[in-house]
Amino acid sequence: MKRRTFLKVVGGAAAGYTTGLTPLLGAEEWTAQTAEVVNGMPRRILGRTGRKLSMVGFPGLALVHCDQAQSTEGVHKAFERGINYFDVAPAYDNLKCETKMGIGLQGLDRDKYFLACKTKKREKDSAREELERSLKLLKTDHFDLYQMHHLVTVAEVKKALGPGGAVETFLKAKEEGKIKYIGFSAHTTKAAIEALKGFSFDTVMFPINFVEYMNRGYGREVLELAQAKGAAVLAIKPMSRGAWPQDAKRTREWWYRCTETSEEVSLGLRFAWSQKGVVAGITPSFLELVDKAIEAAKTPHPITETELGKLRQMAEGCGSIFTQEEARAETAQTLQHSAYPDNPYHESPAEWI
Repeated sequence: MKRRTFLKVVGGAAAGYTTGLTPLLGAEEWTAQTAEVVNGMPRRILGRTGRKLSMVGFPGLALVHCDQAQSTEGVHKAFERGINYFDVAPAYDNLKCETKMGIGLQGLDRDKYFLACKTKKREKDSAREELERSLKLLKTDHFDLYQMHHLVTVAEVKKALGPGGAVETFLKAKEEGKIKYIGFSAHTTKAAIEALKGFSFDTVMFPINFVEYMNRGYGREVLELAQAKGAAVLAIKPMSRGAWPQDAKRTREWWYRCTETSEEVSLGLRFAWSQKGVVAGITPSFLELVDKAIEAAKTPHPITETELGKLRQMAEGCGSIFTQEEARAETAQTLQHSAYPDNPYHESPAEWI
């Protein structure tokens, strides 16, 4: 669809639709999605798991900006304000964020928070090694959610699914009680679709963002398939304003622009929360933005048609932060198929992963 036609469809969308393609939650559905409210923070049911998750997730990567005292304070403050969903990964500052979060979570009742971790390992043995190390660093005997981290190419999804892939470790660890639920995060539509079709994941973590969605429909296919498969959606980058323009003054040292004002934060998050299947959103990795997201969660209604108009204006001309990865994945798949047409499990060249 050409951009002019796409925007025309957006502009003429009826109430309850963002682009004429995906229905949004109405006021009654929004209210029905709220399982409980704890310290002002609404919680939603995490799909088939039945667990109640705060609509704002705490980004473990935020601890890269903090020393241990600040990290512990940030974790405890978030918990006291109703956040029970904490997310982290070994890739975040080379294990340092895991270490800080593990210490920071001490003193909190383990039964009252939901701890999610990830691995970029795609093979069974390396995934097991990383899982055990993460459990040790986070000072816990189990993860509520363990995820494939940053899936990009179809080839790596197939590798992870096996035979001999990381999913075998996930399933064994679940039998052992070290993992309760299994999910993945992806940065390309093709990788997410391949994963959803290949395994019954409990959750899918994917960019659900007004700039990406309104400008090119990015996220729509994943939302639809996740709903069909019964997988709950955890939104990443819901507070992104897209790529930094070349001539823009960078107000924050980060790889993409963030919504900054309270109004912008609320609009971005409520756009994501209004998508059917979305349970929670992970904020950019700054503690002050976590605070603003917590305030946004107190707004008890979905995005309105008038607010969609504001978001369309905000999204106009904003660049994507995921097109390069998608192009890279496409190139990897083309090269892989050309060099190894009969071997779909062959690993793509390192420069494309």
